[in-house]
Amino acid sequence: MTASVLNDHDKSSQTHESDWIEQKPLAVITVTYNSADVLPNLLSSLEEGLVGVSRFEVIVVDNNSRDDSVAIAKAHPIGARVIPTGRNGGYSAGINAGAAIVPTDWNILILNPDLQLIPGAAVTMSNRLRDPKVGVVVPQILNPDGSLSLSLRREPSLMTAWSEALLGGLISSRLGTGEIIGDLKRYESPTQVDWATGAILMVSAHARQVVGDWDERFFLYSEEVDYMRRVRMQGLAVAYEPQAKAMHIGGDTKASPFLFAVQTTSRLRDFNARSGPVRRMLFRAGVATGEAIRSFRDQSHRAALKAALSPVRPIVVA
Repeated sequence: MTASVLNDHDKSSQTHESDWIEQKPLAVITVTYNSADVLPNLLSSLEEGLVGVSRFEVIVVDNNSRDDSVAIAKAHPIGARVIPTGRNGGYSAGINAGAAIVPTDWNILILNPDLQLIPGAAVTMSNRLRDPKVGVVVPQILNPDGSLSLSLRREPSLMTAWSEALLGGLISSRLGTGEIIGDLKRYESPTQVDWATGAILMVSAHARQVVGDWDERFFLYSEEVDYMRRVRMQGLAVAYEPQAKAMHIGGDTKASPFLFAVQTTSRLRDFNARSGPVRRMLFRAGVATGEAIRSFRDQSHRAALKAALSPVRPIVVA
């Protein structure tokens, strides 16, 4: 799989080589929290991942890690600028802290620390941002074994919530009724989407200026749903570019009852912010029904069910 990815990159590089000089400078931002196990691989992938980007800066925002994340970032030869926040204010707050020191006329590339860029990914994404109608570019994401990660999403709705609750995520994605886009053909060609998983996305300078900061009320999860929705509300597209590729190690959120519960609360908070009381109730009922049906499986679904039945309170940033 790796060989085919590199071959695709070679073709893409030949196509866009003449465009490199016209790209805006790029700031690469990653937010770390006890990320010492994965951060070295991300930073080491940047040299080839950023080939063709003539001017860039790497920024590591650390949310008060208790491991060696800061020391690793400072020592790595990529020359990252490290910003220790002194607190764990959440993912959105970390992104905002990094973006605040980036000139407003720069594009930014936001990366999870457990991600690795495939060579040439950044320049391919940057070239897509040369279209003034595009505000965000997302690449094709691969799993560690080289298989495709289903990273493209539909807008959360009553249909997606109830479809996933009653049919499950896999069947819903295949039928086109869930949030996850499961049609593999959609991943073969450039297209526009509602949103995509936030492990990696490049934001244009123009989108930064008109959309503003990330919403820090989302401590973790759904912040990318909210941000990309606001991008679309400004008349800008969220573009998927399959010639740009990245590998995401990821973690199974469902393996952690706490994180799965946080994800459920964030889904409700996002939907509640743009819906009336009846739709809120129906969406919550759909989420709760899905977790109740699966609550016998493990503690994570039981924790999510409890979160779905609990009042959705604003997150207090510590």
